[in-house]
Amino acid sequence: MQERLDKLARISEKTGNPYSQNRFEKTQTIAAVKSEFLEEKEVSLAGRLTTRREHGKSMFCDLRDFSGHIQCYLRKDATENFEQTKELDIGDVLGVSGKLFKTKTGEITVFVSKFTVLAKALRSLPEKWHGLKDIELRFRKRYLDLIANPQSVAIFIKRNQIVKEIRSFLDQKGFIEVETPLLHSIPGGASGRPFKTFHNALGLDIYLRIAPELYLKKLLVGGFDNIYELNRSFRNEGISVRHNPEFTMLEVYSCYKDYAYMMELTENMIKELAKRINESLMLDYQDKTIDFSRKFRIFSLASKLKEDFGVEFDDSPQEFIKKMSSRLKIKENLSRSQIIKLIEDLIEEKYYGQEPVFVTDFYTWMSPLAKAKKDNPHIVERFELFIAGIEVANAYSELNDPVEQKKRLVKQLDTEEELPKKLDEDFLEALEYGMPPAAGLGIGIDRLVMILLNQPSLKEVILFPLLKPKEAEE
Repeated sequence: MQERLDKLARISEKTGNPYSQNRFEKTQTIAAVKSEFLEEKEVSLAGRLTTRREHGKSMFCDLRDFSGHIQCYLRKDATENFEQTKELDIGDVLGVSGKLFKTKTGEITVFVSKFTVLAKALRSLPEKWHGLKDIELRFRKRYLDLIANPQSVAIFIKRNQIVKEIRSFLDQKGFIEVETPLLHSIPGGASGRPFKTFHNALGLDIYLRIAPELYLKKLLVGGFDNIYELNRSFRNEGISVRHNPEFTMLEVYSCYKDYAYMMELTENMIKELAKRINESLMLDYQDKTIDFSRKFRIFSLASKLKEDFGVEFDDSPQEFIKKMSSRLKIKENLSRSQIIKLIEDLIEEKYYGQEPVFVTDFYTWMSPLAKAKKDNPHIVERFELFIAGIEVANAYSELNDPVEQKKRLVKQLDTEEELPKKLDEDFLEALEYGMPPAAGLGIGIDRLVMILLNQPSLKEVILFPLLKPKEAEE
């Protein structure tokens, strides 16, 4: 580092402090320059120095930006400030100007007439630019991962493409994108332990949202028919390859529709995404192949649990938990949220194929915001979509009966230990003004991206996943 600081001092003395550079006009990205190659074309490019090969009075080096890399050629009798090359290090950020040509081997190269040091790298890049392999370090210092591993950059560019395609799909169907509050005075819309903070000016306890659902339903009351929100939500829970406390979610709502419509919309959207992102409806995921060309399978949870565990559709939550605990030989008393988690684990471990499957027929006591089936009040019109055993989506016909909704929420507060014991009276009042029949859908974007891009963990598709502090580990 001291050597690099000395080089910085020499550069500053001759041409000024590199960090004082405010602007450098680039012709194009490196990828664009290479794809539109024209012999002798004058270009100006900027990026990070990743390799250098000196040959007496000349030097070859590679310059990389987010789009790719290009070879540069500098020569003492042709490059204006060639002597300054001895002050360069791998990792320095440079701006170069010159003409394009192809070497004898056909490699597109910039014949540099002048270069400018735009930022001096005071630390060496990891592993001498042979790639950053330490998984923990890759997540903890994502900026080094992005510098060292072009494949990581490609993942996040593709993630951006997936989100754009989702927006395009919904926009073309007449949905309107909206934004709702991140800070809630009462957390609701899903089960989960919220993050709590305090608003000094108002003297209020405030929670980071666990879901935007209740605010979006208020918009349906207000007259919006088809809306969606790509939102950040937070749950104060564990971290795993499939869970991050901060996550991105898509929520979609459509008036005068039911969960069957949302099932069709979800299947069509995911098939379209698979085709656009991977150019195929056959997707490889963790050494297995998922066939998106087939109709997604539908699977009844209540029927399967009755067959395997003897639980009845009309069992109370207490009876249900007692039977499940007995059959699974669990001695301790399970809470409502624990039994729901247990069922989710069963679905992931036992009741799925590799192909996408809609799990339907959830119990009413598990689904306080969903509308019950007309022919069976103990079961709701709801589905969860699993792909490769991973829950990706949750949807249902929305409960719009304010009297029934209040009963359900009161019962939930009595049994849901993770939520504050406070009823959202504003939401219930909104329902009393009349909410049209509607269907709602939630999709975990991080999980969907993980599957579409064949990544084993959410950490691979979240730029800065939450990690335990380094000091705590040590």
